[in-house]
Amino acid sequence: MSNECLYHEINKNHSSQQHSAEVAITVAMGDGIGPEITRATLKVLSAAKARIVTESIDIGEQVYLAGHSSGIRQDAWQSLRRTKVFLKGPITTPSGSGYKSLNVTIRKTLGLYANVRPCISYSPYVHTLHPDMDLVIIRENEEDLYAGIEHRQTDEVYQCLKLITRPGCEKIIRYAFEYARNHGRKKVTCMVKDNIMKMTDGLFYKVFQEIGAEYPDIIQDRYIIDIGSARLATRPELFDVIVTSNLYGDIISDIAAELSGSIGLAGSANIGEHVAMFEAIHGSAPDIAGQNIANPSGLLLAAVMMLVHIGQADIAQKIHNAWLKTIEDGIHTKDLKSEYTKVLVTTDQFAEAVIARLGTEPQRFSAVSYQNSTQQQNAVTVAYQPQAAAEKILVGVDVFYISTSTVPTNWRSI
Repeated sequence: MSNECLYHEINKNHSSQQHSAEVAITVAMGDGIGPEITRATLKVLSAAKARIVTESIDIGEQVYLAGHSSGIRQDAWQSLRRTKVFLKGPITTPSGSGYKSLNVTIRKTLGLYANVRPCISYSPYVHTLHPDMDLVIIRENEEDLYAGIEHRQTDEVYQCLKLITRPGCEKIIRYAFEYARNHGRKKVTCMVKDNIMKMTDGLFYKVFQEIGAEYPDIIQDRYIIDIGSARLATRPELFDVIVTSNLYGDIISDIAAELSGSIGLAGSANIGEHVAMFEAIHGSAPDIAGQNIANPSGLLLAAVMMLVHIGQADIAQKIHNAWLKTIEDGIHTKDLKSEYTKVLVTTDQFAEAVIARLGTEPQRFSAVSYQNSTQQQNAVTVAYQPQAAAEKILVGVDVFYISTSTVPTNWRSI
C-alpha cells in the first residue's frame, strides 16, 4: 500500500466515528527503515480506530540534499505548528559538514523541553540481565552542551558552551515531579556533576531541592552522574524516575534502553508547552532498509504515548496490550529471536499480529491501563518568577591569548 493510500485509509476509517473528536497529527516517514516501520505503525493505528487525521511531511536526507541545511522545509513547519502533534520516523543526516541536527532544530524551534523515555524489561521474552527494570528517564531537551554553541578560539583550541538556566531547570524538574505523581511513581532521582561544575550543575540540583520540597509524597535522591550511571547499569531497580540535563540524559537513556534488552523497543516523547513529538529512539538503520525485517515496536510504543497525550487512552491501552500479547505469544522480528520465539516474522507481519490481538490482554505480562485521565504526557505550564537581581562585583578578568612560544596557549587571570 502506498503512503498516500495509507493516509487516505486511516482518514476514511475514522470519518464515520461520532463519539470523539478527531485529532490532526503530522507524520514523517523518515529515512532508512523509517518508511517501513512508520507504515506498520499507521496500519495498527488504523485497525485500532485511532481518532486521528494525518498530514504528511517530508524531512531528512533528501531534504538536506535538496539544499535545506536543517533537513526540513517551511511547509513542514507550518504543518507542525498547525497540528501540534508529530509522529516522526527516524532520519539520516548526510555525512560531511554543513548539516544541522534536525532533532535539535525541531526541539529548540518548537520548545520541546522534556524528553520522556520509559525503559522497561520484557523478560523472559526479551533477554536482559535485569528482568525487573521499570524506570523513566526525563531529560532536559533544549539547553546544556546540546544548545550547540561552539566556536574556535585559536588554531588549536575549540570551545563548547554549557548553558543551564533557572527557567529551564524549573520546567524540566517540575515536569519530572508531576509525571511521577500522575503515573504513580514513588521516587525521583536527580543526576548531576555538581561536585565539579558547581555553578551549572549546581543550579540544576539547587532547583531540584527547591521544587522537591513541594512534593513531600515523593522520595527524592541525588547521584553524581558517573556513579549514578554505574548504578543504573548494575542495579536499575534502584531507580524510578530520573531527571537530568541534556547530555547526561542522552547517554543514560540509551544505556537504560540497552539494559532493558533492546534499544529497538524504546519509544520517546518530546514535550513542549504547545507541541509534542513522538519517535523511536533508534536510528534509521540504512543497512537493513527495504528488507522488511525491522522491528516497528519502538515507533509503535511512541505512538501509544502519543495517543495518551491527545486524550485517546482507550486506543493506547488497546494497542499496548495487543503488543504485549504479541511479544509473549512468541511472534518476534529477527532482532528478538530467542528460545522464546515461536514464529519469526517480517515488519508487516508483526504489525498484522498486533492487529489480530487488538482487544486481548497479555497473560504473563501485567496488562497496562491508561484510563486514568491524569496519565497524560502534557507539558507543565510554569509561570516563571524572575529572581531578584544579584549584586554584581568585579573581582577579576580572565584573558585568553595565543603565545608564539613552544607553549601555544595559556590562561591568565588578572
